[in-house]
Amino acid sequence: ILFIKLFYIQVIKYDYYKEQLIELTDLKIEGSTAPRGRIYDRNNKLIVDNEPVRVIYYEKKDNTIKQEIEVATKLVDLINIENKATEDTLKNFWMIKYPDLSNMKIRKKEKKLLEQRKLSDDDILRLKKDRITEKDLEKLTEKDKLVAYIYELMNRGYKYQEKIIKDENVTDEEYASVAANLSKLNGINVRLDWKRSYLYGNTFRSILGTVSNSIPSDLRNHYLKLGYSLNDRVGTSYLEYQYENYLKGTKAKYKVKSDNTYELISDGKRGNDIVLTIDIELQKYLEEELEKEVLATKNEIYTRYYDHTFVVVSDPSTGEVLAMAGKKIVNKDGVYTVIDYTPGIITTSVTPGSIVKGASMLVGYKYGAINIGSYLTDECIKIKATPLKCSWKTLGYINDISALAYSSNVYQYKVAIAVGRGYYEYDEALSLDESAFDKYRNMYSSFGLGVKTGIDLPNENLGYSGTSKLPGHLLDFAIGQYDTYTPIQISQYINTIANGGTRYQPYLLKEVYEPSKENELEKLVYSNSKKAIGTVDVDSIYMNRVKEGFRAVVSYGLGYGYMGDYTNSSGKTGTSQSFIDTNSDGIVDTETITSSFIGYSPSENPKMSIIVVSPDVGIPDARYQSNVTKRISSKLVNKYFEIYK
Repeated sequence: ILFIKLFYIQVIKYDYYKEQLIELTDLKIEGSTAPRGRIYDRNNKLIVDNEPVRVIYYEKKDNTIKQEIEVATKLVDLINIENKATEDTLKNFWMIKYPDLSNMKIRKKEKKLLEQRKLSDDDILRLKKDRITEKDLEKLTEKDKLVAYIYELMNRGYKYQEKIIKDENVTDEEYASVAANLSKLNGINVRLDWKRSYLYGNTFRSILGTVSNSIPSDLRNHYLKLGYSLNDRVGTSYLEYQYENYLKGTKAKYKVKSDNTYELISDGKRGNDIVLTIDIELQKYLEEELEKEVLATKNEIYTRYYDHTFVVVSDPSTGEVLAMAGKKIVNKDGVYTVIDYTPGIITTSVTPGSIVKGASMLVGYKYGAINIGSYLTDECIKIKATPLKCSWKTLGYINDISALAYSSNVYQYKVAIAVGRGYYEYDEALSLDESAFDKYRNMYSSFGLGVKTGIDLPNENLGYSGTSKLPGHLLDFAIGQYDTYTPIQISQYINTIANGGTRYQPYLLKEVYEPSKENELEKLVYSNSKKAIGTVDVDSIYMNRVKEGFRAVVSYGLGYGYMGDYTNSSGKTGTSQSFIDTNSDGIVDTETITSSFIGYSPSENPKMSIIVVSPDVGIPDARYQSNVTKRISSKLVNKYFEIYK
């Protein structure tokens, strides 16, 4: 039996076990991170590319502090580097360079407390640092300060990480000088690498995302589970993070031979290229105009609380996002500057106001509170122990179309009372069936309001959903003055109305292609398509009636001019009361006005939709309200049809 078993292993299965032995004993290593895939816009215009760069870096060895400072001192003579040493950096270096003087900063009683373990080593270090004076730091020469900065760079972050000393504007001379002296610079090395280059500058920059030099600590477990190495470069935010699996490159693989030389097993390969739904020219125009408008608006009267506006342009028949931007004003030393605030489109909630009245009207139709063409009297209503609730002006006897065209609050109040099976008398208490809240919320959520849209970006938020079931709050709900929603939810809402009742998931990824040597988009890997995630449960006759009302808004109602030169359009204006905390004490103390607009064009078979939201752009009862929302919407619609004639 033993002889047969040995014969089987040594003769019959000889080749198999030989291969297994080689597999177990061969050492294979990977090259450095391969370049990532490129990013294009919907018209195949290149947005993000990879740019080759020279890198001087440090790999932490078993060097002592003294040896690291010696390396830093030699490196100072070989490269030009901007000194960004902080006072803390210089103090740390001073303590290393002058240890005796540093020790003299500690008093005898403090040394005794250290021996008694009443003070820690960290306490002693802090005392030394606090007692270093400006005069002490004057002992450091300019070269010392550069050495201090490089030494700090050599010790930043985790021990396993490569410490980048210089990776921008490394000259041929610097690269060659460092490479020629590597034997004297223990731990220092050079390599040719790549970095992301953005062909349209900061346009759409925040949503494109960021790429790290190595895996950051907060994403360490996530990427290690996926088989990454700690020093791999990875996407850390937004699209770079969302589509890491497509964009990451494949590293070259080598086999270490017996003489310690390397044999290439497989070449490295750039990551897949992705095509976005974004039109980069429209996006660029949007951001430029939005920046101008928010600055101009800040100089208007009654805009002291205003600081940002959001815009989303999309295709209502698919959910594709064509352009999206948010711009925010910050005050730096008395000067207003504009920063990007586009991520707020998915993370920040706003009070929508009257733009939700299309959904509110459908609640009334569905539950029999009104019929098509129903007339109601727009007049202030008074519930006992509460202030008057009115429209922006008394509109008189109006039907459902006029109620939308001129944004009647009272029409919606009376519909909500009927939905809640209530009975209204002037200045009397009002009792409503609390199930009416569910009827409104269910309708709103079928449009995407108050639920996640599913957009392909991380960190999407929900907004705020009120918990009170007081009758007055139902009336507020019906005119968009109760719950809050993110701008991307509002975009999904108008798209659902525009296309007749199908809620499509908004998305930014259009296609994925394999990388090609000619840098052309050739072999398709994946093509995204529209995804219906729900429908509005109402008869199409009611949906069409709301669309007729939205067309009236733009044709002759309060939305006239919001869709630029394109009168064959539909939409809805919104002016809502908002409340903010003006002194950062955690208490909401000031009432403001938020201006919003949602629209689409053409009214039949729409090609585009737009939402513009300008929170806190005015104050109540002011003689003037900024028309920034109208200006932005009008310009963007005209620009869209200039591009897509």
